[in-house]
Amino acid sequence: MTHFDHFNFNVLDLEKSLAFYREALNLSPVREKTAPDGSFRLVFLGDEAGSPFRLELTWLRDRREPYNLGECEFHLAFRTGDFDALYARHKAMGCVCFENPAMGVYFISDPDGYWIEIVPEKP
Repeated sequence: MTHFDHFNFNVLDLEKSLAFYREALNLSPVREKTAPDGSFRLVFLGDEAGSPFRLELTWLRDRREPYNLGECEFHLAFRTGDFDALYARHKAMGCVCFENPAMGVYFISDPDGYWIEIVPEKP
């Protein structure tokens, strides 16, 4: 049997990304690993609900240029029971990058340009 464990985003500025995910989605570190030589750092983020799924942020010391995300035809999605309040928070943060009112969803963009879909809970 297999199950989802985590998904990875490579980031240029780990502290900026950690602050973004804390403010935007209330994610917090649950596990970290740093290479003995300092060449990389992995931080696994967990959600408020205690889901076993993790978002892994990978920082590479020698990386200088932004990551090529192609056409951004991939994304991570979060479901929320507080859709309107979260939308207002994201608008205030200036991170809403695409809205699809017909589908009732919107997307935010993190500091490295990764898209995250925000989906309301189904009644």
